[in-house]
Amino acid sequence: MQILVEGVEANQRLDLFLRARLTEFSRSRIQGLVKNGNVLVNGNIARQAYLVQVGDKIELDVPEPVALMSIPQKLPLNIVFEDQELIVINKPAGMVVHPAPGSKDGTLVNALLHYCKDLSGINGVLRPGIVHRLDKDTTGLMVIAKNDIAHRSLAKQLADRVIKREYTALVWGIVSRDEGVVEAPLDRNPRNRKKMGIFSGGRYARTLYRVDDRFPFTTLLKLKLDTGRTHQIRAHLEHLGHPVFGDPIYAGRNQSNGIRSDMQRQARWGLSLIQRQALHAHAISFKHPLTNRVVSFQIQLPQDFSDVISALKEKL
Repeated sequence: MQILVEGVEANQRLDLFLRARLTEFSRSRIQGLVKNGNVLVNGNIARQAYLVQVGDKIELDVPEPVALMSIPQKLPLNIVFEDQELIVINKPAGMVVHPAPGSKDGTLVNALLHYCKDLSGINGVLRPGIVHRLDKDTTGLMVIAKNDIAHRSLAKQLADRVIKREYTALVWGIVSRDEGVVEAPLDRNPRNRKKMGIFSGGRYARTLYRVDDRFPFTTLLKLKLDTGRTHQIRAHLEHLGHPVFGDPIYAGRNQSNGIRSDMQRQARWGLSLIQRQALHAHAISFKHPLTNRVVSFQIQLPQDFSDVISALKEKL
């Protein structure tokens, strides 16, 4: 595969340039190709920090897909929709999307391989079919590609912001504005690698929110992702001063300490009902890769999230 750098693309880092050009590849996949010497610039092995110049000839040696190494496992799947091109699933809390250090099995990919037998191999042997992700303890809708054609279509839609994803979140505190936008760049927090933070050199990120309901010490929000960065909603809501209820990373361990003393017992009771962040991907829409028609899906809140909302309403 050969790519010629054009004028408007000059002075970008090589990995960022390739990410923009090759929308079907994940960032980690591109970084892996560069690191392993599979990317040449003008015939020479290049580093990912190299700044591309006008006229640079970039050659990629993309290894042929190999047999998927993730082990198929018979695990429960909540399938919302399925056809020959894709699957829409409702991911439960506690399930990691794909194998990684510390989570080599029991993942969504393991379950999908048992159910489908085969998936798109574009994202490598450990992430077959995965177009986008949800955090381990975030629940809700995901679209999975069953073949490479569907994967390329969905990946391009994701890059072009055609795929629309909507979330429900319960957050700490009373959000005063009925609606708003958080537009702040995100990058890995150097002091805590498990967190993302707001940094000037980070990747552009934009989240829209509106208030759905207010309770004495929490607010129920509906959110839309305009971009899809790691931990985007969780980090943006922390930046807003209203971290997600139950979030152990962005809201801290002693989450109820900052509220009025007469509300702390109720807050602790609410936290006991949901052992995770109260964040749920309730809606997704995209253009079907085969028909090009917009398809939309919605799902109800999971039981633990619903229980917290019911408990808060009973105390009003």
